[in-house]
Amino acid sequence: MTSAPDHIGSKIAWDDTVLPFQLDRCDIRGRVARLDGVLDQILSQHHYPAPVEQLVAEAAVLTALIGQTMKLRWRFSIQVRGEGAVRMIATDYYAPAEPGAPARMRAYGLFDAAAVDVQAPAFDQIGSGYFSVIIDQGTGMVPYQGITPISGGSLRACAETYFAQSEQLPTRFQLSCARLGDAGATGQWRAGGVMVQHMPKASPHAKGDGASGSDGLLAAQDMLDGDDAENWSRANLLLDTVETLELIGPSVQPTDLLVRLFHEEGPRVYDPQPVGFGCSCAAHKVRDSLAIYSADDIAEMVTDTGVVTADCQFCGAHYEFDPATLGRDAVSEEAGDDSRG
Repeated sequence: MTSAPDHIGSKIAWDDTVLPFQLDRCDIRGRVARLDGVLDQILSQHHYPAPVEQLVAEAAVLTALIGQTMKLRWRFSIQVRGEGAVRMIATDYYAPAEPGAPARMRAYGLFDAAAVDVQAPAFDQIGSGYFSVIIDQGTGMVPYQGITPISGGSLRACAETYFAQSEQLPTRFQLSCARLGDAGATGQWRAGGVMVQHMPKASPHAKGDGASGSDGLLAAQDMLDGDDAENWSRANLLLDTVETLELIGPSVQPTDLLVRLFHEEGPRVYDPQPVGFGCSCAAHKVRDSLAIYSADDIAEMVTDTGVVTADCQFCGAHYEFDPATLGRDAVSEEAGDDSRG
């Protein structure tokens, strides 16, 4: 654990990292995330319209911020499902395999290309639907899922509502993402975000005087009073002053940003968590997913070239299989015919 003076920033490469911090003079903790290469790799897998790119980028930053707060043994996921032009945004954050190793992330968006309006606000194109958080601790554990309706005008507002409604933890996000460098589609994607969260009490609960959030849902102010409410309000006012280029960098180090925003609150930082792009897809997982199908079902999946193919939406990997090795009627389980490109 280290204080946050200026000299810390010169020792760490902040791109693709999540920096935990706390504010010593109030019961508030948080994270600062910076994504560049990871986000660029996520978005380069597909040719997304601009609104979809924006939503996938925002969801990726949220996932990095939230995933790092979890006592996670395997995977944290966000899924956004809508009835508008953007049908789904899905993200995964995988816990580091060992101490000091990077966490891994992936994300993609599913959309109706004919219905996307590139001139309309990105969030409006989700329509009605739900925002869900999934925590999967691995084999033998039942995944936890928390669901809140799409509301509040942004993905970050949906995440704030999730924490208020499902966890009763006052939580706030500021996010920004943009292409920097060359004009148009050739610029480098960069994104950044800050998450602040009031540290949980022994028995967190709402005050009991109603829900003041969007669509009648709980909001942060419904759970705090007295000094806690005052400290939370001040932290939010300070966070409101953050600028886009302070969030996404690269000229402002996260440690410098914390001092700029919260110097009177006593910011203290912990070891940063590196993040890399990573996908869990594999040939054997495709085989397992097809094991329920009969030989007749598999035959309907065969292409003109005589193989069954599968593509990973997250990383773009392409798999090809001999149909005789697939399904519940497989005559062999040879893996040598699998290919990935």
